[in-house]
Amino acid sequence: MFLKRLTMKGFKSFADSTTLEFEPGVTAVVGPNGSGKSNVVDAVTWVLGAQSTRALRSQKMDDVIFAGTASRAALGRAEVSLTLDNASGRLPVEGAEVTISRTLFRNGDSEYAINGTVCRLLDIQELLSDSGVGRQQHMIIGQNQLDTILNSSPENRRAVIEEAAGVLKHRRRKERAERRLAHTQENLERLGDLVREVRRQMRPLE
Repeated sequence: MFLKRLTMKGFKSFADSTTLEFEPGVTAVVGPNGSGKSNVVDAVTWVLGAQSTRALRSQKMDDVIFAGTASRAALGRAEVSLTLDNASGRLPVEGAEVTISRTLFRNGDSEYAINGTVCRLLDIQELLSDSGVGRQQHMIIGQNQLDTILNSSPENRRAVIEEAAGVLKHRRRKERAERRLAHTQENLERLGDLVREVRRQMRPLE
């Protein structure tokens, strides 16, 4: 599995639809300062569900939408699509390619899609969790990030390793199941209280 194609439109400095094609192996994106190299990495981070504006080098989320120039008006939405080669079948989706898309409108509305079908961010996270491309996106290594991980607590390092290994997904599923069980137990206890109260009120009528 590898990144095969990245398409950006209205995302940061990419006002027009721009598509980058990738081949297996190492790809280097080069260019002078201000040419948009970092915005390519930001696009990958964003389409995979980044919610932190800090990770996108922005102050607010709609900063990722092309803001316009002296000669061109601002756009109303940002769109990024990322296509992964799935010939190995590593992702549980039919087809040799899987395309993940994200759209953000200036009014704050957003939309995610997998192969053109609208979905939730959680669906994308679940799809990618077994591939090492988790919600914390440890496959994107920024400046000073290695030092941060090495100097972090054992618990934080364990979380990084578990997510990269695909273990964290099962831990989160277990936690969600435990919360549902606890909620169900609370409902059963309330139901028991109601049954006892109804029986108490019925005794004088017997």
